[in-house]
Order: sequence, then structure tokens, then C-alpha cells
Amino acid sequence: MEDALDRLDAEISECRRCPRLVAWREEVAATRRAAFRDEEYWGRPVPGFGPHRAPIAILGLAPAAHGGNRTGRIFTGDRSGDVLFAALHRAGLANQATSTSRDDGLTLSSTRIFSAVRCAPPDNKPTPLERDTCAPFLHRELREIAPDLRVVIALGAFAWAAFWPAVRAVYGVAPARKVPFGHGVLWRADGAPALLGCYHVSQQNTFTGRLTPGMLDEVLARAKQIAGLP
Repeated sequence: MEDALDRLDAEISECRRCPRLVAWREEVAATRRAAFRDEEYWGRPVPGFGPHRAPIAILGLAPAAHGGNRTGRIFTGDRSGDVLFAALHRAGLANQATSTSRDDGLTLSSTRIFSAVRCAPPDNKPTPLERDTCAPFLHRELREIAPDLRVVIALGAFAWAAFWPAVRAVYGVAPARKVPFGHGVLWRADGAPALLGCYHVSQQNTFTGRLTPGMLDEVLARAKQIAGLP
């Protein structure tokens, strides 16, 4: 049976509110990368992925042009997703270590993944206005999973910054002062899910060793502990 989160996902996938993002995602979908020239690109906003009742949420920046914008599933079909889903599998939160397409059989356990901006942006850099325009989707998604949510992992400073307006809007909670982003930084407050910082799983971070598999495993283990998972 369709629920409010299903309806939200459908609404997200039809959004055309940001002209620059609409133009870019559709241009990428039309021109395609040579390696994927025979594939039909999704070319639309990418909704969240994972169970509707999840104590762990992973908040990313935006879909990749030839990843989620191609496959229609967040962190699917790109190098960042390769790193993330391998770690989720090691943590027992995914049934397989790879994520290549929407019909590849991947399922998540106790974890839902979504992004602050739902369309692929040029140069992977959405503007603050685009983030704010997309924010109501984030607020609504958090509101729908709020009864079970215990911890949000923010992948990078952009997602970290997007969390604060959302936690105010959904939970009525705000920190007394600004909390700077950092890998492993943990913020907690009564009446709201914990926020746990993690360097983004981008190639720039993983290829340079700024984020190692062990560091990502530690973040996921800590999130599981906060969520009360074995």
C-alpha cells in the first residue's frame, strides 16, 4: 500500500523548481557519457532509498551526474556508491556490497539514504538557493521517518549545514551555538536524532586517503551503537 513516503518520492521525482538543475540534469541525460551511451538515463530528481522505518539515515550532498542521475537511485552506479555500499555491507546494513542499478537486488537494513539536493548539479556544486529550494523535501522526509530515526550521518560539510534548518523545522531543536563540521563530530540533543559527521565518500577523499575504509567503518559502527543495533 502506498504511504506518505511513497507519495513524497513520487513528488520529488517530478520536481522542476530549479531551472539550472533541470537544464543540467536533462542535458547530461541527453548527451550521456560514452561508457553509458546505450543506457536510458533517469534524468530527474532522485528520491530517497531504503526502508521507510529506519533508525539510521545517511544524508548526502546531491546525486552524481552519471550515477544517480543515470540510474535513478542515490549513490548507485558511481565510485562514491561503490565505497558507501561496500561499507554498509560490511556493517550488516546492506545485503550486498555493490549498487549498480535500481533492479540489482540491493536492499538496506535499518538505514535510509537521501540527499540535501535531489538533482545532479554542475560540478557537484549546488548553490545555497538550490539547497534551500530543495529543503522542504528533506524536512518532509525526516518528518516521515522521525518516529524511528535515532541518528543522521552527514556526508560532508554541505549535508551537515543542511541538517540544522531541518532539525529546527521538524523537531523544534537548535544548538546553542554553531557546531562546526568534522569527521567523527557528534551532536546530540533531547528530542532530536543525533548528528554524526563523516567525510564524504567522494573520489577526492577516498583516493587521497582522507577517508579510508576503516574510518567509514568506525562511523557506521558508532551510528549502529547510537541506534541501538547489534
